[in-house]
Amino acid sequence: MTLPFMKMHGLGNDFVVIDSRARKHELSESQITAIGHRHFGVGFDQLAEITLRDGDPHLIFYNSDGSTSAACGNATRCVARYLMDETGATDLTLTTDRGTLRALEAGNGLVSVNMGHPQLNWDEVPLAQEMDTLKLPIDGAPTATGMGNPHCTFFVEDAEAVDLKARGSETEHHPLYPERTNVQFASLIGENHLRMRVWERGVGVTLASGSSSCATAVAAARRGLTGRSVQIDLDGGSLQIDWKDDGVWMTGGTAHVFSGQFETDWLEAQR
Repeated sequence: MTLPFMKMHGLGNDFVVIDSRARKHELSESQITAIGHRHFGVGFDQLAEITLRDGDPHLIFYNSDGSTSAACGNATRCVARYLMDETGATDLTLTTDRGTLRALEAGNGLVSVNMGHPQLNWDEVPLAQEMDTLKLPIDGAPTATGMGNPHCTFFVEDAEAVDLKARGSETEHHPLYPERTNVQFASLIGENHLRMRVWERGVGVTLASGSSSCATAVAAARRGLTGRSVQIDLDGGSLQIDWKDDGVWMTGGTAHVFSGQFETDWLEAQR
């Protein structure tokens, strides 16, 4: 049997989405990495699988190196758009390993998702030892934030000038982060307006990241650089982040690029 899939993206943060609600697909780590290869497969920053848990849609996320992630904000928005178009709903909930997330139709092709409350304590992020998460003992004094996955945010004068590949790779594997970390470099470019670039754990440089944007907005507000409602400009476009009493809301566009199918013979050859 062939395996249908969709290619979607949120601001260039791209995903392969597999709908496993009708039939569960057991993909091996080698098959996931083969699908994620940008020359020999389809290519993705994350693979999002839609399953069912207690009758409700449940999302499982895989990075392009085959590792899993509890949260992926832009993929959640993309899947929410897919389910809204399918059902006609404008308000729905999705479950993830991060928890239950609410998604809303925001108008003008935009989707909002509540990514939950940020994790601000060292053991929630998690970090390897007890410390203040506001300014870590790392060169540049970055801020640690958990959004269901770990984040390390550097505030710099010019995010464009950062060697993202070198510094991102180094920081991802810093010993303070036992589960590795997503890395962001952000600059304040106006009132409640940030420019940010992203290195994703298990992926590398990406054009955008929803959970990274949420973490950066929370870090900026904690450090007094912005208020709790900010626009974040990424390489692939802009997101609006609002840290409210009920969680961190992220609003932005999505795109369904194409649908396709993986042939059985090809999938079996990747095991």
